[in-house]
Amino acid sequence: MDSLIAIIALGVFCLIAEIFNFRKAIIPVSIVGLLAVLGYSWYSFTGDASYYNNMIVVNKFSLAFSTLFILLTVFIIALGSDFYKDHPTKFSDYIAIKIFLLSGAICMVSFGNLAMFFLGIEVLSIALYVLAGSSRLDLRSNEAGMKYFLMGSFASGIILFGICLIYGATGYFDIVEIYDISSGAGLPSWFYIGIALLLIGMLFKVAAVPFHFWAPDVYEGAPALVTATMSTLAKVVAIAAMYKLMVSLNHEITYEMQIVILIVSILSMTVGNIMALRQKNVKRMLAFSGISHAGFMLMTLLSISNSAGSLLYYTFAYALAGIAAFSVIIFVSKSKNNEDIANFNGLGKTNPIMAGILTASLLSMAGIPIFSGFFAKFMLFTQTIEAGYLVVVIVGVINSIISIGYYFKLILAMYTKEASDDNHSNAFVYNVIALVAILLNVVIGLYPTLVTSLLN
Repeated sequence: MDSLIAIIALGVFCLIAEIFNFRKAIIPVSIVGLLAVLGYSWYSFTGDASYYNNMIVVNKFSLAFSTLFILLTVFIIALGSDFYKDHPTKFSDYIAIKIFLLSGAICMVSFGNLAMFFLGIEVLSIALYVLAGSSRLDLRSNEAGMKYFLMGSFASGIILFGICLIYGATGYFDIVEIYDISSGAGLPSWFYIGIALLLIGMLFKVAAVPFHFWAPDVYEGAPALVTATMSTLAKVVAIAAMYKLMVSLNHEITYEMQIVILIVSILSMTVGNIMALRQKNVKRMLAFSGISHAGFMLMTLLSISNSAGSLLYYTFAYALAGIAAFSVIIFVSKSKNNEDIANFNGLGKTNPIMAGILTASLLSMAGIPIFSGFFAKFMLFTQTIEAGYLVVVIVGVINSIISIGYYFKLILAMYTKEASDDNHSNAFVYNVIALVAILLNVVIGLYPTLVTSLLN
C-alpha cells in the first residue's frame, strides 16, 4: 500500500515540478523514484497482507505483475524524454498521466474488492482516453481518442453491470466472500450472468475477437508512444486482471465457460494473424499481432489452477519485445507522417543496431529460440495439452507459423530494400531503451526462473 501511495506522489511531483520550472528533473526523478518503489516493495514484502478492509491485497501475484508494470512504465517514461521534447508546456502532464495510469494498473492486480477493481480500471482507462487523443491537431488522434472513449465506456458499463449482478447474487463486493459463496450450491442464475458480463468487458480491454474492432484504428491514430503503452502495459494489465477475476470469483470455471474461452482464443489467434498479413502500416500490423497474442494468453484460463507462472512469463516476454519494437518504430517514424513499412526500407544498412533490435523483437514475438517468446509459448502449450485441450495448441502452432509471414515482411524491408533516405536524427535514447529491453528478453529466455520464481 505504501508503494501505491508513493507512485501517486510521484505523479503529483511531476505536476508540481512544472509549476516551479523543474522540468528537467521530471524524467530522472520519476525513473529513480519508480525503481526505488520497486525495490522497497520487494524489501518490505513479508507475506500476504490486506489494507483498508481488504480493498487492497498484496501477495506474490500482485507484486510480481506490479514489477512488470513498473518496469514497463520506466521504459515508457524514458522514451517520453525525447518523444515529448517538442511539447515542453505539456511535458509534465504527459509523464504524470502515465504514472497515474500505473497506479490504476497496480490496483487492477491488487484488488480485494470489486469496487477497488473498478476504480483501478477507470483510472487506467481515463488516462488512456486522454493520451490517445492527446495530439489535438491530428485528426487521426482525435478519431482514436473518441473511438477508444466510446468503446471503452460501453465496456466499462458492461463490467459495472456484471459487478452489480454479482453483488445482487451474493450480497458482497469482497472477492474472498464471493469465492466462498461460489463454492456452495444454490446461487441464482444472474451470478453466472454477472461473471459472463465481466468476462465480456475484460475481453474488450484485451482486444480479443470479437471485441477487437477498435484496436487497429486506435493503435494507428494514437501517438506512437501511446500505442506502445496500449500494446504493452495496458494489454498485460488487462489480461492479468482478467485472470485474477476468474480465479478469485469462481470456485471452478464451468466447462461451458472453458469452451467459450477456447473459441475466443482460437478466433483471436487466427483473425489477428490473418488480418496482420494484409497490413502495410506497422502500428496496424502490431495491433492485429496484439490481438493474436491476446488469444495465446487466454489459453492460461483453460488450466487456471496452475497457469499463473505461465501467464507472468508470457506477459514479460511479450511486453519486453513490444517495448523494444516500438522504440525502433518511434525512432524511424518520428520524422514521418506515417508508420508504413516502406519507412523501414534499408534500415539494416543505415542503422544496423536498430534494425537488429527490431529483428530480434519480432523473432521473439514469432516464438523463435533463443528469445523468451519461444519458451513462453512452449510453457503455455505444455500446460494446455496437460489440461486436455490439444486442439487449441495445434491452432496456436499453426498461427505461430503464420505470424512469421508478416514479421518477415518488415525484416525483409529492412535488409533487402534500398533506403529512401538516411535517418541521421539522434537515436541514443531509443538505442539504449531498445537494447536494454531486448537484452532482458533474451536473459529471461535463457533463465526463465528469474521470472517464474517471482510467484514462488
